[in-house]
Amino acid sequence: MRCEVQVVTYRSDILVPFEGGFIPVVVRNYTNQDFQAMIDLQSECFPPPFPEELWWNREQLRQHVSRFPEGAICVEYNGKILGSITSLLIAFNPAEPDHTWEEVTDHGYIRNHNPEGDTLYVVDICIHPAFRKAGLGKIMMQALYQLVVKLNVKRLLGGGRMPGYGTYAQQMAAEEYVEKVVEGTLRDPVISFLLKCGRMPVRVMENYLEDDESKNYALLMEWKNPLYSKE
Repeated sequence: MRCEVQVVTYRSDILVPFEGGFIPVVVRNYTNQDFQAMIDLQSECFPPPFPEELWWNREQLRQHVSRFPEGAICVEYNGKILGSITSLLIAFNPAEPDHTWEEVTDHGYIRNHNPEGDTLYVVDICIHPAFRKAGLGKIMMQALYQLVVKLNVKRLLGGGRMPGYGTYAQQMAAEEYVEKVVEGTLRDPVISFLLKCGRMPVRVMENYLEDDESKNYALLMEWKNPLYSKE
């Protein structure tokens, strides 16, 4: 059984590399006061022709901060949000791992968040294009690893897009593509990043999310809690 932990607002002040130097950023929980900034960030990360209706909307964000505020993390610099990561708790059965993004995240609304779940599931990660070499994604992922330990759940889990696969889909199966990314023969913008964050491949999933670049495939990846206790 997971230990009950008092909810404490997360905040970490750190320096990250940017343009040859270092800049101070704040890693914290996002709140209802950040909704417009979060939507603006999505518009900068996913410009047209990406459909605007797939950006976060205010009701989704309201659900995030009301149902599971600990799992809603952002990075701020000079009052501007540069990145975000969102998660929820689920009960995961390793014997039946297949699912879609819509199923496991309630289409991004996380109304299926399970406070007694044994797995922290990553709903979305988003980083401003100008700051994608500043290590913000890894920093936010580490914040969720800390949450996994704090909540004493078994793992962090999530489906990673495979945007590089579209180039090779006619040459090899998705499983072979993943093998080549893991061995370093190929590089995938998302999967390679998640591997560097310490995530381990679980299985390739078909029809995970409508995504032409990935041919609708995703790689389910986990980080197991090294301090997990059943008591």
